[in-house]
Amino acid sequence: MMTQPPRSLAAALAVSACAVSLWAPPAYAITGSRSAPSAAVARAIVTVMGSRGNVCTGSLIAPNIVLTAAHCIHPGASYRVVDNTTVPPKLVTAQAVVTHPNYSAQAMAAHRATADVALLRLPSAVPNKAPAPLGAPLPPLMTGARLTVAGVGVSSSSGDDVGTVRAAALAVTGQPGTLQVRLVDPVTQNRTPGMGGCTGDSGAPAFEDQDGRSVIVGVVSWSTGANNSDGCGGLTGITPLTLYRDWIVQTARSWGAGL
Repeated sequence: MMTQPPRSLAAALAVSACAVSLWAPPAYAITGSRSAPSAAVARAIVTVMGSRGNVCTGSLIAPNIVLTAAHCIHPGASYRVVDNTTVPPKLVTAQAVVTHPNYSAQAMAAHRATADVALLRLPSAVPNKAPAPLGAPLPPLMTGARLTVAGVGVSSSSGDDVGTVRAAALAVTGQPGTLQVRLVDPVTQNRTPGMGGCTGDSGAPAFEDQDGRSVIVGVVSWSTGANNSDGCGGLTGITPLTLYRDWIVQTARSWGAGL
């Protein structure tokens, strides 16, 4: 259960305002970041834009299939992925969008863990992007273990630079389980503002190094500021894929993906 006052990281921005940030040159840093993602990680990250103006992060698990957070998906809305290889950037509309059948918006609003995962099927592969391996945290996931979160969120709580790939190497804290894992900047330890997810990083993948590969093992669901305040740079909550990987694979295969 989420006992802190988590903040959803889906950016609620006007599409026209967000389009400005999509022109920003690559700068690899989630709020407070002191590290950069590998090229393989960066290639898997995409920007997901909703027709109601919200912006989230997604990751490619197949050339045309995007994994993101279920709380980014709203009934009746359409979703597009940004293709930055064109000028101006092109928006590719998802042909199908599905949330996990056990996802509960009510549980999410009440700060309880839920199946916060969703998939988008695109009409074709995204140019200059490549999928990342899909997995789950290797058991046992211990306090202090390192995971890397990569997203397109802002670089500070008051920032407006959504759309740039950013990354942070974070440490598992608290009591990690199969429903929720909390991450923290290993330097600041939630005492002062540090690295972590911020607005626009909802749905961002959490990567674990497994046999030399960066494997997607979770998605970002919420954040807090330092000392569990509002904002960013304190805790980053992820939904691990332990219980949901099979559903993701089955759904992707039903769409023709070779997972």
